[in-house]
Amino acid sequence: MNSEPMNAPSPEAPASAPPPAVEPAPAPVAPRRGLQFNVLAAWLLAAVAIMVSVLLWQKVDGIQQQLARQSAEAGNNAVEARALARQAEETARETAARVAALEGKVSDMSAYRAQLEELVQIVTRARDENLATDLEAALRVAQDQTQLTGSVEPLLAALRTAERRLGRSTDPRLAPVARAVAKDLERVKAASLPDTAGLLARIDQLLHQADDLPLANDVGRVGFESAPRGSAGQPPESWWGRWWHLSLAEARDLLRVRRVERPEASMLSPEQAFFVRENLKLRLQGARLGLLARQYEAARADLTAAQMALGNWFDPASRRTQAAATLLQQIQGLTKTAELPRVQNTLAALSDAVTAADTPAGSR
Repeated sequence: MNSEPMNAPSPEAPASAPPPAVEPAPAPVAPRRGLQFNVLAAWLLAAVAIMVSVLLWQKVDGIQQQLARQSAEAGNNAVEARALARQAEETARETAARVAALEGKVSDMSAYRAQLEELVQIVTRARDENLATDLEAALRVAQDQTQLTGSVEPLLAALRTAERRLGRSTDPRLAPVARAVAKDLERVKAASLPDTAGLLARIDQLLHQADDLPLANDVGRVGFESAPRGSAGQPPESWWGRWWHLSLAEARDLLRVRRVERPEASMLSPEQAFFVRENLKLRLQGARLGLLARQYEAARADLTAAQMALGNWFDPASRRTQAAATLLQQIQGLTKTAELPRVQNTLAALSDAVTAADTPAGSR
């Protein structure tokens, strides 16, 4: 900084110039104003700094409080987490114990399943081996029921059951049995059953007519029935005409010439005639009982014996005898077809299958 006074004359000024008048120096205003401005700026900066410091302190205090809260919450969460961890550990132990128990049960179930499968295989083999025997017994029982009841429903049910069971079987030895069952099933379905009620009604009709049938030695009844319808005209209205008509009829009955083809029939006594009629009734009753018992062979034998008795001991020229013989022939014709179906082919095939199953494998 120059130490020379500000009012020193310049060396370059001419010497001849008169010196200026000395005036008093004015006060330095500009530096004082700059100093005041600087002081004011400093105070402003200080105030700003103080305000910033206060704000920063408040912010830091808020952050500290938030951190404290977060720390407290973190501590609480840590406590809860430890409690949950202990619970989870206990649950994991319990779950592990249960899993171990379940694994033990699963292993037991696996063993049980293996035993059950083995048992099922044994039962399946035994079922295949015993199927033929069971079917044979069931079919024989059904056939007996059919013979007793006169209905093919038991036999049809047994054949359908056998067909279903044979269809589920894988045994090749039962293939012939399945074919025999199919054939017998079709035959039983197509079988026609006899009308037992109608046959019994016709036999009862013959039983009612047995007492009225004329025997071969019944002369009066034979003469009355064998007389032509045209000979019996209208009786006259006068008394002498009626008397003449009765006398003529009595005279005709006094003498009759007949051809006797069976002398033994004409020589029957009244007691023998009674037993002949009773024998005919017994034969018809036997045929009736045979039909009721489904014994068609015995019924046919009784009907044949009744037909022979009717032809030997009764008058063949009588209309009643002819009607009875015709009715008896109809009954015989219906009884010939009165035979319930049998399943002999299936039973034979089942017997062969049972024999094959009982035969050892080494001896085949």
